Amino acid sequence: MMKENKRTLIITSIITILPVFIGLFLWNRLPDTMATHFGFDNKADGFSSKGFAVVGVPLILLSIEWVGAIATSHDPKKNNISQKMFSFVLWIIPLLSLTVTSAMYSYNLGYETDMVFISGLIMGMVFVIVGNYLPKARQNFTIGIKIPWTLANEENWNHTHRLAGFMWVLGGILMIIGTLTGLMQETVMGVVVIVMVLIPCIYSYYLHVVKKL
Repeated sequence: MMKENKRTLIITSIITILPVFIGLFLWNRLPDTMATHFGFDNKADGFSSKGFAVVGVPLILLSIEWVGAIATSHDPKKNNISQKMFSFVLWIIPLLSLTVTSAMYSYNLGYETDMVFISGLIMGMVFVIVGNYLPKARQNFTIGIKIPWTLANEENWNHTHRLAGFMWVLGGILMIIGTLTGLMQETVMGVVVIVMVLIPCIYSYYLHVVKKL
């Protein structure tokens, strides 16, 4: 699968580390200690050295992209993973790298930056996109609700992912609405994510125990 997407992987890798060069260009203007994590009050609550923020963060994201790509390409059921979904997985990290580092640089340069708004929209949109894919996903060991009962029974997998797709789209929409209206808080977002993950898992177990799927 990596061979078929070699060009996309190279392009996305270059985009992922592009913020390193942007950071080096801005090096003398950036503070020696940079804010790299923010609370839901938009105040920085985590700090790193300039070197780690500029070089380390993009490289960590690059390693995550490659680990995901390698894991997917070695999946015993990789033929069940659509090319469209694999391409989407490859593009998530570079887009995240550009968005996160741009906001981080902007904040550390003294510009007013709403980190909660940016992260809320990104998470919401990702959940909506992935949620639209889940009902179409076939059994595999890399992408989807990978628990014993879904992996053991294809019908269980299909029922579970139809419900999960609905839950993820709904959860993503709630995140976007909450972000746009300013109602999304850390606790609320945590509850939304837990419900999105937990309900499909419980439903899958129900199908396994009661419906014998």
